[in-house]
Amino acid sequence: MAYKSVKELLERSRETGKEVWQLIMEEDANDRNVDTSDSFEKMRSMWRAMKASSDSYDPSLKSSSGLSGGDSQKIREYREKCVSGEFMGEVIAEAIGMAESNACMRCIVAAPTAGSCGVIPAVLIPYVRKHNTDEDKIIKGLFVSAGFGQIIAERAFIAGALGGCQAEIGSASAMAAAMLVYLQGGSPRQSASALAFALKSLLGLVCDPVAGLVEVPCVKRNVIGAVNAITSADMALAGIETMIPADEVIDAMREVGISMPSSLRETAEGGLAATPTGIEIAEKMPRLK
Repeated sequence: MAYKSVKELLERSRETGKEVWQLIMEEDANDRNVDTSDSFEKMRSMWRAMKASSDSYDPSLKSSSGLSGGDSQKIREYREKCVSGEFMGEVIAEAIGMAESNACMRCIVAAPTAGSCGVIPAVLIPYVRKHNTDEDKIIKGLFVSAGFGQIIAERAFIAGALGGCQAEIGSASAMAAAMLVYLQGGSPRQSASALAFALKSLLGLVCDPVAGLVEVPCVKRNVIGAVNAITSADMALAGIETMIPADEVIDAMREVGISMPSSLRETAEGGLAATPTGIEIAEKMPRLK
């Protein structure tokens, strides 16, 4: 049975003495009626697919709309000059590259959605390069992210059409933050705080895709999701605790999403999609209107 709250997950971890990743792996194995080893290897395949997507990035590709492609390479070439540092430059490049690959119809891992596919790998891939992290540890971190993401999906939503971009990029950012805390040796409680920080920071983010495509501003929003995850994890690891419990933050995201007008929930009728330039772009693509 899926965990209904962060509180329940953390309490279960304390009661059993099992780590969060173990509990989530066991839940997945039970749900799919497979051995835990099969569950672990399935997650390994997800990680390797993320890595393959990154390794195969092609800066020469353009999406069919012409709105996406090549920007990740610009950051890769610029990253040594990044004001935020070279590591953060790699994070930005990975986030854009993965999202551009999605727009170009290449293989990506929806984590938790295709529109937010760049966030978790953008945090994870540069981290692994920097720390030479053992692959099994990476897989465990991904189970942590999946567990917290499952709770967000259970209590609120992860689809932009239901809750705006806070439900997609916000959820991905929260999942990545919780995962990063685990990889850094933090506690489940700190992972929960990191999740809350990340989701709070993107609360109210609208979904306003220009011409109805998951490209503008979606590709670049993967960047803020990744960067937000890192800063949220660092705050939690430093010992800062969220004043609003993670479950209540998730519930607030749900209420904000329900309150959003439909024009700001993936319909391309408001926000940036409704700007003069956004409308002009859409009119050049009549088949997509």
